[in-house]
Amino acid sequence: MIGMRPADIAIIGDTMPYDVIMIGKERTDYLLSRASNFNYYSSKADINGICIALYTESKDHIDMWNDNFYHMSEGVRSHARIFCITDDTVDLHAEYEESSYTMFLFNFDYYGWVKSVALGIAGNILEDCHGVFSVHGAAIDLDGAAVTLIAPSKTGKTTQSWGLLRMPNSHLISDDWYFVQFGQGRPRIHGSERNCYIDADIADVWEEYMPLVAEVRFDDRGRGIGNVRWIRGEGAVIPESSVHIIILLKRDRDDSSVVSEIGAEEALRYLEDNDFCNPHQLIRDARRMHLRSEFFRDLLSQCRIFMVNTVCSAEESQENIRSAIRSVI
Repeated sequence: MIGMRPADIAIIGDTMPYDVIMIGKERTDYLLSRASNFNYYSSKADINGICIALYTESKDHIDMWNDNFYHMSEGVRSHARIFCITDDTVDLHAEYEESSYTMFLFNFDYYGWVKSVALGIAGNILEDCHGVFSVHGAAIDLDGAAVTLIAPSKTGKTTQSWGLLRMPNSHLISDDWYFVQFGQGRPRIHGSERNCYIDADIADVWEEYMPLVAEVRFDDRGRGIGNVRWIRGEGAVIPESSVHIIILLKRDRDDSSVVSEIGAEEALRYLEDNDFCNPHQLIRDARRMHLRSEFFRDLLSQCRIFMVNTVCSAEESQENIRSAIRSVI
């Protein structure tokens, strides 16, 4: 790798779709000097109060970034920076200097990874400095009580969360990532994004979203930024709510159980076994993994928890989830 010495790097994590390499100040200075030679588009996002600046040569990515996140004033100094670098001489990977929260993304042509890195960095800052933790999950408010869906990839989290959003008096908090803060009363969920990075096929399952899909410009992976307010009105998205119900999803054809209520320790084991259902945790050292386990133990202990096996059709799984919710609220 150009300009990199073996002593400067350490690779962490093996469950992300890309390697994250921890680097030091010397390597960061080199890459910043190199980046100064590019003509970047730039924009700052407000992610739960954390200012993340993106620098990229991709006009499509900066446009999606601006549609995706809440805007931060350009006069606010950034807490973290992300530089997207195209370099045919190296493989897809990320290099991260944690002390300055500076990330360099090499050959990231998929916007979904860029936004997940931004959320991961914001999560690092919030859990390190403010005791606020991230959840890679969806959250829907139903008359003041939040329901969250947390699940491994390919088990139907996005499909089922958008299914719940069809319910009367439902409001979207987040369909992908949110932050949790403890205090007086129930845990509070705070949304992370202004608009959602949706799949083009969401209307194939729930036809109510056809008008939304018709307005979205999708990328070559069939993803695009959609604003649910276009079809549900300005009040369709709210910034926060208190969480009451946690729905964990799995897809196990060898398990005959479809819906079951489970305890906090069983739920925690499931989350730990599945890397907290978050492939975009940038740092996985022992201290942080312990903190995340303790966070989830606290969150789970304050909620009703259901495990839903999504082996049946999307419509049947949706009814199973709603049935569990109706048993509580």
